Amino acid sequence: MHHGGSGIYAEEIAGKVYDWALLKRFAGYVAPYRIPIITVLLILPFVAACRLAQPWIIKLAIDGHIVTGKLAGLEKIALGFLGILLLESILSFVEVYLLQSVGQRIMSDMRSELYRHVVHLPVSWFDRVPVGSAVTRLTSDVEVLGEMFASGIITIVGDILLLIGIISVMLWMNLKLSLVTFSILPILLYVAYTFRKRMRKSFREVRARLGSMNAFLNECISGISIIQIFNRERDEERRFSELNASYRDANMPVIFWDASLYAMVEALSSIAVALIIWYGGGEILSGALTFGVLVAFIQYIEKFFSPIRDLSAKYSVMQGAMAALERIFALLDTKTAQAVYPEAGGSEEKSTPVMSNPDLTAKPLIEFRDVSFSYDGGNDILQGFNLSVKRGERVAIVGESGGGKTTLTRLLTRLYEIERGSILLQGIDIRNLPLAHVRNRIGVVLQDPCLFSGTIEFNICLGDEAARERVRQAAESVGADRFIEKLPNGYQEEVRERGSNFSVGEKQLISFARAVAFDPEILVLDEATASIDTASEQMIQEGIKGMMQGRTSLVIAHRLSTIQDADRIITVQNGIKAEEGTHEELLRAAGIYAKLHKLQFSKV
Repeated sequence: MHHGGSGIYAEEIAGKVYDWALLKRFAGYVAPYRIPIITVLLILPFVAACRLAQPWIIKLAIDGHIVTGKLAGLEKIALGFLGILLLESILSFVEVYLLQSVGQRIMSDMRSELYRHVVHLPVSWFDRVPVGSAVTRLTSDVEVLGEMFASGIITIVGDILLLIGIISVMLWMNLKLSLVTFSILPILLYVAYTFRKRMRKSFREVRARLGSMNAFLNECISGISIIQIFNRERDEERRFSELNASYRDANMPVIFWDASLYAMVEALSSIAVALIIWYGGGEILSGALTFGVLVAFIQYIEKFFSPIRDLSAKYSVMQGAMAALERIFALLDTKTAQAVYPEAGGSEEKSTPVMSNPDLTAKPLIEFRDVSFSYDGGNDILQGFNLSVKRGERVAIVGESGGGKTTLTRLLTRLYEIERGSILLQGIDIRNLPLAHVRNRIGVVLQDPCLFSGTIEFNICLGDEAARERVRQAAESVGADRFIEKLPNGYQEEVRERGSNFSVGEKQLISFARAVAFDPEILVLDEATASIDTASEQMIQEGIKGMMQGRTSLVIAHRLSTIQDADRIITVQNGIKAEEGTHEELLRAAGIYAKLHKLQFSKV
């Protein structure tokens, strides 16, 4: 049914780590918000100064007043201490507010860019990547970046300033005690370096397995009716449990390394305090150190390890963000259809055929010349296919499933690119025409009508203002107005997800009206009546006649009764054109078409 995601999983977690390259690229998204970021950076030294001043003030209070018993002036020191705490709180509020608001804006920008990119990717990309995996990159991966800002990743600068300040003050206060305290720093650096690669690998696996689980959920929810009809609930539960367990297990190393790093920092902090008490106590007894300096040192070492503890937590968030950035930029680096088909970016004015030019209008409107194509680069679906279609002609294409009928329409609309041969529109290779121009000239109706959440009007015009003016006329021309106008809200009737509040026939009529509303020159019907019940067939046939009027039509049909009045019928077999002629001519030829006709019409 699905699954077999090991290949996807392996592909998604592959790759090397280039932290600085990722951060440099990410900086481009931060740049538009440089003013609030600079404001935060200007605030950070003041926050660090407030924190540095607190142990020093306590030292002054102890050595100058408490130890000596001079209480005069102690209240001023206490008020100063409270003032510094208040100032730090105000500055911290501004810092956190600005950072988190910037984080939300950056996430919004990245989601918008990702969506713009995804909707322009070639259809072949969606053949390889599960929908859930793509959705994960647009949602969960971007959210990780928001978490990075929420954790105050920019405040790393403030943490570093604070650490430099603490080291400087401690060295100034007492060099020997400082050296004893800092003797544990090499151990701390080694621990951080050791954990780095292990944590990044674990985070990569977490993001990949989350994408696989989301892909599974998307597929199951989309096919829930099939799962229930065939009593596959328990089997799907088991498969989801496997993916869920895989995601859980991928998180376990992250938790282990995160907890280990935090525990090591805590242990080293405690060791540092113990060293201060051991060495500092001896210095106090010998008269080389005051009690206030010892207390200040203990407070400074607590403040020294506080940002280190924060850095260890932020490091975990940063590793997750790096893994997310890898996946996001990998998606953004995937070439769009315009990039894959570079000719599509040409000038509209330069490439668009002049309709009044007699040399062009005399040529076939559509021409396939020796077209060969394969989806996997191996087995050809089409082999040297040739076909010419005149303006205004109605051509039907029939044949066995998998023979290449639908592939012809996908190549004509450039959802896939031709491998060998060429397709011409009015004598011009479609690869030399802008991609948008080619698709504007062609209207496509698929076997499974696709409706979006919104009104019927929106589903016909898809938000295009020019098409919106033709919505009612288009609906009337295909006969959709007969059921639309009976609805309580008419054209403003809401369409539920996947059009579940309409019958298949009604959904198909809406899709017919959509094709007409965009006023295409060429109409492609890809088995548009294959899923229609007999009762709806007459209604649909009337819609098709109204839709085809005045247009060149290419009809891929399974039901031969729907294409008997076509100007020409083409039989495709094994990727080549096997027969060509009118309905009567092909019946007289007693070939493939005649056999298909006999099989269909001999059924009771």
